Amino acid sequence: MAILRWLHGFVGLSALATLSPAQSCWRDTVCSGPKNPAFSGAWEKNVYAPASRTVKPKSVLSLWNPSTPDKYSRSIPFTLCGNGSSVVFDFGIEVGGIITLNYSSSDEGILGLAFTEAKQWIGKWSDSSNGAFKGADGALFEAFSNPEDGSFVMSDKYLRGGFRYLTVYLIAEDDSTVHIEDVSLEIGFQPTWPNLQAYQGYFHSNDELLNRIWYSGAYTLQTNTVPVNTGRQVPIRNEGWVNNATMGPGNTIFVDGAKRDRAVWPGDMGISIPSLFVSTGDLESMKNALQVMYDTQDNSTGAFDESGPPLSQKNSDTYHMWSMIGTYYYFLYTNDTDFLLNNWKGYQRAMNYIYGKVDESSGLLNVTGTRDWARWQQGYNNSEAQMILYHTLKTGVSLASWAENSEVTSNKWNTQAEDLRRAINKHCWDNEYGAFKDNATDTSLHPQDANSMALLYGVTNKERAKKISKILTKNWTPIGAVAPELPENISPFISSFEIQGHFEAGHPARALELIRRSWGWYLTNPNGTESTVIEGYLKNGTFGYRYDRGYANDESYVSHAHGQSTGPTSALTNYVLGLSVTSPRGLTWRIAPQFGDLTTVQGGFTTSLGKFQAAWEKKSDQYTLLLSVPEGTRGDLALPFLKRLERPSITIDGIHISRGVNYTDDRAIIRVSGGGSHKVEVR
Repeated sequence: MAILRWLHGFVGLSALATLSPAQSCWRDTVCSGPKNPAFSGAWEKNVYAPASRTVKPKSVLSLWNPSTPDKYSRSIPFTLCGNGSSVVFDFGIEVGGIITLNYSSSDEGILGLAFTEAKQWIGKWSDSSNGAFKGADGALFEAFSNPEDGSFVMSDKYLRGGFRYLTVYLIAEDDSTVHIEDVSLEIGFQPTWPNLQAYQGYFHSNDELLNRIWYSGAYTLQTNTVPVNTGRQVPIRNEGWVNNATMGPGNTIFVDGAKRDRAVWPGDMGISIPSLFVSTGDLESMKNALQVMYDTQDNSTGAFDESGPPLSQKNSDTYHMWSMIGTYYYFLYTNDTDFLLNNWKGYQRAMNYIYGKVDESSGLLNVTGTRDWARWQQGYNNSEAQMILYHTLKTGVSLASWAENSEVTSNKWNTQAEDLRRAINKHCWDNEYGAFKDNATDTSLHPQDANSMALLYGVTNKERAKKISKILTKNWTPIGAVAPELPENISPFISSFEIQGHFEAGHPARALELIRRSWGWYLTNPNGTESTVIEGYLKNGTFGYRYDRGYANDESYVSHAHGQSTGPTSALTNYVLGLSVTSPRGLTWRIAPQFGDLTTVQGGFTTSLGKFQAAWEKKSDQYTLLLSVPEGTRGDLALPFLKRLERPSITIDGIHISRGVNYTDDRAIIRVSGGGSHKVEVR
């Protein structure tokens, strides 16, 4: 098909979506979010977010035979007859918020309400979220006594942050009946948005599975964006759940999971912020999440907590660094100079704190704050922590140049980064195996996290990167990559780094294959949410992530909507489409597509400068690239060769380009200045 016909709704042709009058923000929250999507087109069919903040179940399931659903509208009113009778309402996707249940009865009794994200834990007890485990969440109960009509509205403190299934059951005399007249849910996430579908970015390709995966990541990020006063109560309750703790400033904040924890965990930020930027574009919530980490920073040492209040866990060197890396990503996408300058002294104290742990003799970080993601071991000269410190220093170089407009600090941190890079390759590399060890000591463990990050952050040379990319595939199963540092478990969080690492190493086919295996398996699994991305799972295909390693005592505790697992959303935009920003707000940008096995891809995102869009269509012997970027910006086109070592013929807007082209790594690099819309043809 002609590319202009294929790009229906591309540059200058898209119409704004109509805002439904029924939409509003969460309770008394000020509506500061967008009212309309930035880009409209065929891709909007993949948006999982509801069109309204008030939603109803999609279907009704029998508790005893959940494989035979009936449409909700046909099943209401639903009559419960006798003690223990029950009904399961399926919302069809992950949701979260406050349930309203309307009912009628001429008898008396108690209604129980139980919630779950995954199908196998449907029942009269909710899946686990409060941290006490073993069915401690229980159910909510509503007593009724001979009313003509009744209405039960969940108390705000019992907000259920994430679930797909609602079980309603009757506790009464055996001959009692109650009629469920209606069930509705007030959505509690993305609280400042009047329109939950008003995405500021999009992605679309000829692979529908990849499209759905991109949007499942975007929707997951929405479910993790919550009102600041809906955090999980601490100390942890022995039974039941309460989500009414204050987590930080503002009206909206980004947390680590829809159902549980519900606190700021900076470890998510290396994955979640780039994915937020290219999809929903909601960086206000991330700003508040970052600010609470600075507000709670230890002024005497410069250490950041591992998590925000009310949890406020400490003793994590890696999560300390993720707060710093999160600061870089937030400023890169927003150019929020007030935020950066207000927190710059805190950032510098944080850098002094973590670099102060580098051992002079080895040049490696000595990890003493050993809390981390679910990996089995941490400490000493752990290689994953070395990779994160290298990235912290390199991103700090950019932040220093933007904050101080001085080369002094930038040069210092850059020198430290290069010294660390040499030390990592000297002490942590296993030449016989062809990958990095888990520690500088002798060990047979070659972790997924450190090796993936080595590829992504450019810690080693091209020859070693080639070996690492291949060796990582040894961990693959038909449903994803097992992390050797967490045996038997598959972590989409760490696999998010791996897929980006394969792209950086120039292996898009590997990256796309892993996305389809892991994220594709979960998204199409009828026992999951079929709308979000999961925290993790076991290689045998069950959802008991970490259960067999002693981390959790209840398999249902796993989160099925976890922002740290949304790596494909940013990767598909930044690497496959190839569109990314390289300086704050996108004043400079880069387009470097990686085709893999795809033939058509388009997408875009927005900054305060305006809209950024790109699209390409590939044939066997040529491809066409369209781009539209804000006026006054400049960027680099990194155009891949169609045939190895054979320089292509390039035209831009019909003009053959022969000068000003740099050829490197099988790509032609061309600088484009001034912004605007352009058509590039490569043969």
